[in-house]
Amino acid sequence: MNDLYSRHRQVLPDWLALYYDEPLEITHGEGRHVWDSAGNMYLDFFGGILTTMTAHALPEVTKAVGEQAGRIIHSSTLYLNRPMVDLAERIAQLSGIPDARVFFTTSGTEANDTALLLATTHRRSNTVLAMRNSYHGRSFSTVGITGNRGWSPTSLSPLQTLYVHGGVRTRGPFAELDDRAFIDACVADLKDILGHTRPPAALIAEPIQGVGGFTSPPDGLYAAFREVLKEQGVLWIADEVQTGWGRTGEHFWGWQAHAQSGPPDIVTFAKGIGNGMSIGGVIARAEIMNCLDANSISTFGGTQLTMAAGLANLTYLLEHDLQGNARRVGGLLIERLRAVAAQLPGVREVRGRGLMIGVELVGPGTDEADPQAAAAVLEAAREGGLLIGKGGGHNTSALRIAPPLSLTVAEAEEGAAILERALRSTY
Repeated sequence: MNDLYSRHRQVLPDWLALYYDEPLEITHGEGRHVWDSAGNMYLDFFGGILTTMTAHALPEVTKAVGEQAGRIIHSSTLYLNRPMVDLAERIAQLSGIPDARVFFTTSGTEANDTALLLATTHRRSNTVLAMRNSYHGRSFSTVGITGNRGWSPTSLSPLQTLYVHGGVRTRGPFAELDDRAFIDACVADLKDILGHTRPPAALIAEPIQGVGGFTSPPDGLYAAFREVLKEQGVLWIADEVQTGWGRTGEHFWGWQAHAQSGPPDIVTFAKGIGNGMSIGGVIARAEIMNCLDANSISTFGGTQLTMAAGLANLTYLLEHDLQGNARRVGGLLIERLRAVAAQLPGVREVRGRGLMIGVELVGPGTDEADPQAAAAVLEAAREGGLLIGKGGGHNTSALRIAPPLSLTVAEAEEGAAILERALRSTY
């Protein structure tokens, strides 16, 4: 392993971050477990950054990939592609967007990049509203709208970005307000921004902020924003790269917690739909999707191999009601972790929905982020046989828990016990 780490450092960028003091090589997985090159088994509560949505080595997906690879792997979008059309039809129907069109990409970054292209072209404006503490990818345009300094390496951007309040409920200038007053204050902030700038192309928002530490506003905030945005024709882009496909348990899409004013104009997705295969995409009303007046194709977006995987994975998810499982098992896991947090002064908050759970850590007796503690808990959890993630806004001090949606009650209890020991060893 040390030899592999040395080779990694010789040929890959310094900024390509690795977890753990002694980085881990994962060699194989099954269900909710993975194994490293030393033969150690871990319960996987991060799923390749929320990407292994159903299970590792899910037979239905591996069979579909193998069969498709035996026929043809790739042809590009210049030719008719039955698996791509099949998956697009399923996603359009599930999207809640009327007259929906679907364009496939290879990642969430590319999906958000495409959504920005569509919105700015349709609206003939390069001004974009984004949320503070947000993350939307690592391309030039998506870095430019990311409201998280730790993941934004440049201030240069093809877009004019204005950041609004609301993505973080329990920090910031409106944190002490009740939910209704919080929404009212954020709407007033949005109206104030709109009064000082040319009409923007769109507001882009994650229903639950992923890299930001699984933070979210009260239900209905984006519906209230939508009412204001509609007055100027400003589009709403819901970044569902991490929240889509039932992960939140209560809803299939994260935006449905804010549905009082109708669906978004554009939805972006990626990660879980491919269960590890490289799939991203954009869903938009036909008038928006069709607004481009120049040639555009995708070499690898919608390739037959990934589409076969996505179809099999989505079918399994729906037939086995994994959204319902996320709601039930995730609810138990959140309550279990909240009971532990109540006994530990360094745990500020346990938040989230379904199997998308954040545990924010602070210095005991303070309200200051504690990234050192987060790193220590990450290491201790690994030693105990559990893989989790981390994130956060001003400082990386939130643990991110997002297992495959097929997690069992017994596995949830096992993971919670390991995490409890890791927390207690740190505090």
